[in-house]
Amino acid sequence: MQGLMMRSIRPTVRCSRTIFSVPKLTRNLSTNIPKPKVGGTGRRTILPLGLALGITGTTLYFTNDTFKHVILTFDRVSVVTIAMVRCFSLYKSVLSTEFSIPEDRELALSKTHLKAAQITLRALEKNGGIYIKLGQHITALTYLLPREWTDTMIPLQDQCPRSELHEIDAMFKSDLGNSIEELFDEFSVDPVGVASLAQVHIAKLKQDGSKVAVKVQHPSLKEFVPIDVYMTKLVFDLMYIVFPEYPLTWLGDEMQSSIFVELDFVKEAENSKLTSQYFQDFKSVTALRIPKIIEAQPRILIMEYVPGARLDNLEYMKENGIDTSEVSGCLSHIFNNMIFTPGVGLHCDPHGGNIAIRKLEQPGSKHNFEIILYDHGLYRNIPIEMKRNYAHFWLAVLDNDVPKMREYTSKFTGIEGDQKFKIWLSAITGRSPEVALNYNIKTKRTVEEMSSIQSQLNEDSKVIEDLMDILSSMPRIVLLILKTNDLTRSLDENLQSSLGPERTFLIMANYCAKCVYQEQQEEIEKKFTNVSLSKYLQQYKSWWMYQKRVSMLFIYDFALMIKRFLSI
Repeated sequence: MQGLMMRSIRPTVRCSRTIFSVPKLTRNLSTNIPKPKVGGTGRRTILPLGLALGITGTTLYFTNDTFKHVILTFDRVSVVTIAMVRCFSLYKSVLSTEFSIPEDRELALSKTHLKAAQITLRALEKNGGIYIKLGQHITALTYLLPREWTDTMIPLQDQCPRSELHEIDAMFKSDLGNSIEELFDEFSVDPVGVASLAQVHIAKLKQDGSKVAVKVQHPSLKEFVPIDVYMTKLVFDLMYIVFPEYPLTWLGDEMQSSIFVELDFVKEAENSKLTSQYFQDFKSVTALRIPKIIEAQPRILIMEYVPGARLDNLEYMKENGIDTSEVSGCLSHIFNNMIFTPGVGLHCDPHGGNIAIRKLEQPGSKHNFEIILYDHGLYRNIPIEMKRNYAHFWLAVLDNDVPKMREYTSKFTGIEGDQKFKIWLSAITGRSPEVALNYNIKTKRTVEEMSSIQSQLNEDSKVIEDLMDILSSMPRIVLLILKTNDLTRSLDENLQSSLGPERTFLIMANYCAKCVYQEQQEEIEKKFTNVSLSKYLQQYKSWWMYQKRVSMLFIYDFALMIKRFLSI
């Protein structure tokens, strides 16, 4: 099997004839010091030496794992280094040039962005692995990076390199002690899905004939992830030295802290089981289905096969009579439950490829569908204090209480200052600063509003610098909450719910109210250790305020349903 892997890469050894050419001889004067002649003897010596070195190097490459690792590592490092130097040179050239017309500078900078992004794309594609994941991160930073960069990286979303079957079979033998043929009656040659870190195959177990999904890590990652992570962090550190006003070191730090967690499929299996067990009591409001884990090893995960359609497949939902408003509500319940409930982990990668939907032929609950949640590798446990500050913030947004919004923004993120507060408010709500300060849950984001946000980022360098500073200084868990918030908002907008953004906001507000109520009850218990009238009065007051809030939200939600029923 090792031989098969080795034959996929064959280095070539080329010797240029000019290196060994004989210089033209001239007649020396008697006073000249005789020069050594270069002739057939030199050629006969160098040619065999070069050939011997070539054969030795090739032999070592194919027979010595350490030598091969060094060569491949050097190749990967050189790809990143060359791309980085080229990009830095491009930016140094354009930034050191003086332009008499601002429009000329913008045009030159735009061309530089595009060229640098294309150079980077080729480097990421060549190295694969976590470099693909880095490119996917760049694609998602539309609110931060120039469009030339984010658009150029889009192909990395769906064009991840796949591992060959013989490589996967070798990994099975290494990790499980059995080949694919010994474990499965059937195993799809082509994967049904390929991501930056893993790919999924459909198979049938020999043991009981059940159909399963087999998630396998790309075998090459084990060898190169440490050096790749180091190089990624180094690139961002060097970028900070060259462009200190645009700190992106936080992105390198986040990748470094999360990549090794995502590569441990045993931990993923544990997250999957805990989440599935917890949500058993919330089926009626979430319709959540998590595939059952059958076998988990650090690089191999076998689970039940639960297929489904993408959440943006509106035609599938229409054909199967699935109400997109119900789907939207279930999604909101799933992720707000994770964010605001104490002790529950948050799935931090809910993009379109990790969530599916399928119709239930025999519905066991009030829903005729179930939402399937895949890929439980990236989870975070939000500290309870942070959950509560976040809940207070959103209730302040609902009440349009700007002083409270500022107070809990500071507690939740550490952000201070008017300009940075507005930027944060825009980022977390997905609205322009003007709209966010007077938040109206009835209004949807328009194309014009999104264009306005993008224009401010492109044209106002101070806004970009403040945004960069915010992202580099806030707690890493807040970045993941922000990312999850963006992804779920995008999923919800794709569903085109007839109830609009109001329904999902009201669901979130209910979870926020409950979170704050639990905090108040806990504080009362700490304050009053003994039974007293004051304790009961404060508990009743807290309960009454909570019920008042929940009742108002219920009335608003009921009015929405009536409005929809009457098609007003």
